[in-house]
This record gives sequence, structure tokens and C-alpha cells, in this order.
Amino acid sequence: MTEKEKKLAVDEDSCIACGTCYGVEPELFKSDDEGKSKVKKQPESPEEKEQAKEAVDGCPSQAISY
Repeated sequence: MTEKEKKLAVDEDSCIACGTCYGVEPELFKSDDEGKSKVKKQPESPEEKEQAKEAVDGCPSQAISY
């Protein structure tokens, strides 16, 4: 998969609404009415791409992929 094909995604069934991702990376994630994470925008800059990788690593339920 090329860098352009990578997509940031959240598995809603696995998300436990802990807030780790949108609390640390609010430019990439937001919460829904139940507190579950949603992708706010796809990472574009090198910094955002690094933040996406950190969110994947920091998710306790492994609900985020990139």
C-alpha cells in the first residue's frame, strides 16, 4: 500500500470511547454523541501522519488503523 492509499480509520465496534485519540490528536479525531471516536480528517502533513501513527499505537482497544 502506498502512502497515498493509507487511510486513517476507527472501528466503531472496537472503540471503547476512552478519548485517548481525540484528547491527544484533536485535529484528526472527534467524538460522537456516545463518546466514540470518529476520524475528523485524513492526515496530510508529515506531522499529522506521525500523529496518526501515535494514535494507532496509543489506542487501548486497537480500534484505530492507518
